[in-house]
Amino acid sequence: MSILRLADCPAKPWKNGLGRTREMAIHPSGAGMDDFLWRVSVAEVESAAPFSAFPGIDRVIVLLAGDGFTMKLDDGRTHALTTLGVPFAFPGEAGVDVALAGGPCRDFNLMLRRGRVRGGIEVWRTAGARQADAAIVLVYCMRGHIDTGDGVLQAGDAWRPGSGALVLHENTLALAVRVEAVT
Repeated sequence: MSILRLADCPAKPWKNGLGRTREMAIHPSGAGMDDFLWRVSVAEVESAAPFSAFPGIDRVIVLLAGDGFTMKLDDGRTHALTTLGVPFAFPGEAGVDVALAGGPCRDFNLMLRRGRVRGGIEVWRTAGARQADAAIVLVYCMRGHIDTGDGVLQAGDAWRPGSGALVLHENTLALAVRVEAVT
């Protein structure tokens, strides 16, 4: 079990070089972009740059801060990622162009290697005690405070529980990343 602080995660260029991201967790530990099973990052979106392509990866994105953006996927779909804390799933190989709704924004990204793992992001809004089961691989504090067995999470912190109890304070918003092996 461990606490991860966003401020301790160095900013790195996107795969396409047109933005920045902070990797919070990757599995297996030490994996690269071509061999991870799952990866969690926080991206800074400062311009209308297209998303990097990730063939064979399922992606889930959540707006963390800012006005967000509209995503135009190459299959003709359009999605407005303009509401904080609402996950949106899409295939990593999709071409995605972005139009900012306002200024810069920040988003939370989950990437899952298709055919090997499956999962998603649960949004926890209710204060009180919770038990993270073994499939919850990371809990991200989007707003408020969360008590864990390893200490207190504040906005921008994440916790790798393995399994364990946690307590969400009033007005807390948490993103719980669930990942399970495909059998």
